[in-house]
Amino acid sequence: MEFVRHSPSSLNLFCAAPAMFVLEKIVGRRQQVGAPAHRGTAVEDGVTAGLLNPDLPIAECVAVANKKYDTITALSPDARNAEFRATMPAMIEGALAELRPYGIPSACQGAVTWHPDDLRCPIFGYFDYHWDNLGVIVDLKTSATMPSQIKISHARQASFYAHCTAGDNADARIAYVTPKKKAVYGVENIRDHLDALHKIALSCERFLSLSEDPQFFVDLICPDYEAFYWGGPTRQIGYETWGF
Repeated sequence: MEFVRHSPSSLNLFCAAPAMFVLEKIVGRRQQVGAPAHRGTAVEDGVTAGLLNPDLPIAECVAVANKKYDTITALSPDARNAEFRATMPAMIEGALAELRPYGIPSACQGAVTWHPDDLRCPIFGYFDYHWDNLGVIVDLKTSATMPSQIKISHARQASFYAHCTAGDNADARIAYVTPKKKAVYGVENIRDHLDALHKIALSCERFLSLSEDPQFFVDLICPDYEAFYWGGPTRQIGYETWGF
């Protein structure tokens, strides 16, 4: 089984939930995107508008986000759409309070690629915000609850973005926003997290090299339906795929 490229998110998925990786990336049955993910996309649009236009009122930044959210949820059956839309203004205001002091970003949603010699496929992704003059890279995460520290999967992502933009000495940060709280955490040990992502990619490629038959991987890995990845209709898709 061959992929064209890896991404930090797919490698983190391979590490955290191999069966979900098999379902989405090999079998090709992706779980339905719901209100939380749509909110994250829309909030990022509103925050980006506010960062690129420092004098733009918060209300207008929220309007940008609402327009995006209404567009991408227009055909969504998720009953939580209105509930999540209502939380966006506070998230946008909190994120801008944290990030506007950095100034106008030198780049937003920039594409980066890293291809170590021992990987068949490169690792490709998009960082959220880069301030070249500060040497700072920031990844924005929306969440229902505020983590007390950086999640390891997020640290791997941010370390990858930092390495690709400014090397291992870059200042990589994660900006978390919830409906009630905001916090920016700095990533420590960038090289260690980058090495971990590299090792996960090597393991993933060895795994994929075992067969060209998707059913082989279904037979090899079993899903844990108690994990949060398998909520809602995704569990039914798992039943259909694995037969249990």
